[in-house]
Amino acid sequence: MDAGGASDRGDWAALAVLLLGAFLPILDFNVVNLAIPAIRSDLHASPSQLQLVMNVYMSTYAVLLITGGRLGDRYGRRRMFMLGLVGFTLASTLCGTARTPAWLIGGRMLQATTATVMAPQVISSIRHIFPGHRLRLALALYGATFGLAFVSGQVVGGLIVESRPFGLSWQPVFLVNVPLGLAALAGATLALEDTRSPNPQHLDLIGVAISSAALLSLVVPLTAGREAGWPAWCFASLAATPALVAAFVRWEVAVARRGGDPLVRVDLFRRPAMAFGAAIAAAFYTTSAMFMTIAILLQSGEHVAPAKSGLALMPMSASYFAVSLASASLAKRLGSAVTLLGMASQFAGLIVIGMGHGASGLGIPTAGLVLLGAGFGIIMPTIVGTVVGGVEPEHAGLAAGLVMSSLQVGASTGVAIVGGVFFATLGAGQHDDYRRAFATATFANAALVALGVLAALCLVFAERRAATHRAA
Repeated sequence: MDAGGASDRGDWAALAVLLLGAFLPILDFNVVNLAIPAIRSDLHASPSQLQLVMNVYMSTYAVLLITGGRLGDRYGRRRMFMLGLVGFTLASTLCGTARTPAWLIGGRMLQATTATVMAPQVISSIRHIFPGHRLRLALALYGATFGLAFVSGQVVGGLIVESRPFGLSWQPVFLVNVPLGLAALAGATLALEDTRSPNPQHLDLIGVAISSAALLSLVVPLTAGREAGWPAWCFASLAATPALVAAFVRWEVAVARRGGDPLVRVDLFRRPAMAFGAAIAAAFYTTSAMFMTIAILLQSGEHVAPAKSGLALMPMSASYFAVSLASASLAKRLGSAVTLLGMASQFAGLIVIGMGHGASGLGIPTAGLVLLGAGFGIIMPTIVGTVVGGVEPEHAGLAAGLVMSSLQVGASTGVAIVGGVFFATLGAGQHDDYRRAFATATFANAALVALGVLAALCLVFAERRAATHRAA
């Protein structure tokens, strides 16, 4: 009994370390939103540079996430987790000491790269440490960590920027990762055991290169085009995106046919759960752009203090938590239709916010924030399960990785498109200009989410047709 109890304590200690590692990239993604106005002022960053501060992190994370998981399978999950932690901590220091926008953008790219080495090892390690019935609880705690990081990022980010510790403004939102990273590194040294896949796959470096080029060809012109006056290279880059996507698909199919290890199993997208689920995930996470536009509206347009800006989002955070507690029950009752409910809630929230901005003291309708938070609370805990449930068990890890990558692609695209609409509409930057730009950008975001509502409808109909076919 004592040995078993000690083993259990060791398992939960290992889980605590892993969850801290999972917490850091999500915290970093959310905490920087409330620092955007301060970064803009202090570093004299242009709108396109501000978008790149957000986008370079999400784009890099999206492209390299699956590769990071493969590194853990091949070279050891503990080793890669600790290597990613060290890199993430150093990259955070680089960001926190940035003196120019280019310096900060480079640091953000390094942060994302090291996060993709660290983050995929969390789920893989949890599955190894917690077999059987304990896995469900461990995964539930993993999901709760995302919610905690989301709320902490909004509240802590505002408090840090406003309190100006050590006379600094935005820098501590990155430097706070340093003590947390060192604590996780010490815990990993003591609590984690190294594991790796018995049949590790080779790295598809050409696939990584083509997919990176495809994503950059979309994001870079959308981010920098307006400020550059939409030169010819922007349109050429956008036109090249479909060709690069097609080249990526052809390469992945060719790798699979000759018995290699493709970065992405393209044939999985023939499954409705995978194809529509990835589309839902991407459309869902375009709302990440809202946090940037809300921070700029409140701090620069409404002259609200950073801490109060973070607290203004608490209705959304509270709704997120409350609904996420019921998400498992909803998913069990509704099946894949739960994604339709979540996307519809997001769409409705954006419409209410876009139509009612300025109705409350802080300019953001509470009802819209509650609906938006409910959508997050439904989709975030259930989308991976919805997709993974539609593929064979041996493809579950890859399917989960593809969903997480789709989330980041959606976030990156959302910041590029929604942020571009916001800055293009902002004009001279007077008080009413900020409100008009925010409303326009919010409706643009609602249009992107509407694509997710359509994908969710398609998934429901596809699964009903499949059920009818099986019954016949």
